[in-house]
Amino acid sequence: FQTRLGRVLCKLPCSGEKEVDLAVQSAKAAFKIWSQMSGMERCRVMLEAARIIREQRDEIATMETINNGKSIIEARVDIDVSWQCLEYYAGLAGSLAGEHIQLPGGSFGYTRREPLGVCVGIGAWNYPFQIACWKSGPALACGNAMVFKPSPFTPISVVKLAEIFTEAGVPKGLFNVVQGGAATGQFLCHHPDVAKISFTGSVPTGMKIMEMAAKGIKPVTLELGGKSPLIIFSDADLENAVKGALMANFLTQGEVCCNGTRVFVERKILDTFTKEVVKRTQKIKVGDPLLEDTRMGALINQPHLNRVQGFIKQAKEQGAEVLCGGDLYVPDDPKLKNGYYMRPCVLGNCKDDMTCVKEEIFGPVMAILPFDTEEEVVERANTTKFGLAGGVFTRDIQKAHRVVAALKAGMCFINNYNVSPVELPFGGYKFSGFGRENGRAAIEYYSQLKTVCVEMGDVESVF
Repeated sequence: FQTRLGRVLCKLPCSGEKEVDLAVQSAKAAFKIWSQMSGMERCRVMLEAARIIREQRDEIATMETINNGKSIIEARVDIDVSWQCLEYYAGLAGSLAGEHIQLPGGSFGYTRREPLGVCVGIGAWNYPFQIACWKSGPALACGNAMVFKPSPFTPISVVKLAEIFTEAGVPKGLFNVVQGGAATGQFLCHHPDVAKISFTGSVPTGMKIMEMAAKGIKPVTLELGGKSPLIIFSDADLENAVKGALMANFLTQGEVCCNGTRVFVERKILDTFTKEVVKRTQKIKVGDPLLEDTRMGALINQPHLNRVQGFIKQAKEQGAEVLCGGDLYVPDDPKLKNGYYMRPCVLGNCKDDMTCVKEEIFGPVMAILPFDTEEEVVERANTTKFGLAGGVFTRDIQKAHRVVAALKAGMCFINNYNVSPVELPFGGYKFSGFGRENGRAAIEYYSQLKTVCVEMGDVESVF
């Protein structure tokens, strides 16, 4: 099991240009059938897929834990979010409609909401199954087909999703999976029969996908990285704020794009808050993610673990203080000795210009920074190229709304963090990307409007 034991789980052949073309052509044929079905017909099939996922929740969650390394507790939540996503978009499928507009003299116009065609989804390794549902849910509800490429580090669970869609009754080839790395992604982005690309991953890869998509004038949705601020005011409920900080930093071993890794704490409560966060962080049980009492599993692979360790080393060199964790962890179970484990880390004495504060680490590393005034912390919070998320903890509800209104981020939290209900749009500002996953907003990115103008009298002509 690669992420638990440091051994190869399985080997999969990469999809080359020929395989990508076969997948796209298969999806294109299925699209002709699916797009002609009524919204209610699509709804029933998607509800059946959601039912199967719900029924097989524990089996899929175990597969996801082996696939990714996150704790089984978290994986079950991911699978619940996944079937809820398909249920939500199944509910919208039957309600998608245009509008009728009355024009002078009895003439009128109307709009049709039409699918795009074959959409490409390119997923990340931190939420493999959930991301595939977030992308396929709105795509299929709108009448599209999808070819999905998971990360080569987590190739397994999306294949299970494809099997579930087939079992639920989608036309053969409507949701196809191709495997591979950058080359496979390039074949997908350049394919002339691909209508749209939705990508979740790093900023550099997002830039390359934009460039490739531009050559075919293909619409793109990009959900990229973040270095999000979490602001703790002195009037916050301390216990709740500490829980929020842990949720904002240590889910999925810190490998979450919207994590609030810059924790700004009002100076009055800095010592009290820091002491409590360190105490709670030291109690997080690291180990085999398949065990029920484990709260933090293994990082995705050895190079990534080395990268996270490098950030901590650099942070110390730049003057930050490791208040707890940050070291490698070797579980007692000898089978796990080669796994990619580390203890969650809290950094103190941080400054805004430190690399650990400016760059996305994508690991279990929290940086604590003091602040004195609301105006100061808002300015500092926004001094970043990213804009994915932000959080505020305070009992003053006016201040809370005032601060989130000033944050340049697409997903904001008040007195909670890392809560992503499928009903709410998710996406970022600035280098964190554009377009939205989830909510009704995603429908806009998987459909296009056609306008029809109907003249009921004679044509008015200037000739």
